[in-house]
Amino acid sequence: MIEPSPRGVTEAEPPSLLRQALTVPNILSLLRLAGVPLFLWLLLGPRADGWALAVLVFSALTDWLDGKLARWLDQMSKLGQLLDPAADRLYIVATLAAFLIRGIVPWWVVAPLVLRELIVGVCILVLRRAGFAPPEVTYIGKGATFVLMYAFPFLLLTQGGSAVAAFARPVAYAFMTWGGVLYLWSGALYVMQTIWAVRGAARGPRM
Repeated sequence: MIEPSPRGVTEAEPPSLLRQALTVPNILSLLRLAGVPLFLWLLLGPRADGWALAVLVFSALTDWLDGKLARWLDQMSKLGQLLDPAADRLYIVATLAAFLIRGIVPWWVVAPLVLRELIVGVCILVLRRAGFAPPEVTYIGKGATFVLMYAFPFLLLTQGGSAVAAFARPVAYAFMTWGGVLYLWSGALYVMQTIWAVRGAARGPRM
């Protein structure tokens, strides 16, 4: 649900960015962000697919773990709410771009997913202009990211003609199809929420 940005409300001063960044969940998110350029270099430079696969697996595991730890350790923060989806989206876009350059996935798979990211970015700008906070990450969106992050390692394993590649291929395609559909669906939900919020704000409060 999209909520209006709080205005004129006096709140306790939040912890500094440094203190928020030094929590365990946010350290994991920062490590995940730092892995993006490393992953791209491994995949596009020396083409060290094994190490690139390890970075992807680490990213997928920390994506699951940071949210769990934030709740278990009571270390939820505004910085974490920004870092986690930012890391997810950056990994997805970077991985799709690298896979497209390597010829691992075709352009017609990459284009709708990247277009979805651009449209969601426009929705966030529209909401901010209308005085609303960014939309919260939905379960569908989180689930789509989770499935895609597990599809990417299997897609890397499909390279070559080994028995491992033959096993990984149907698994990778199934995860990619499922995750892609969910990802586009979650994007459509963000667009609908944005339209409803902006229309509601334009009508003004009802008497």
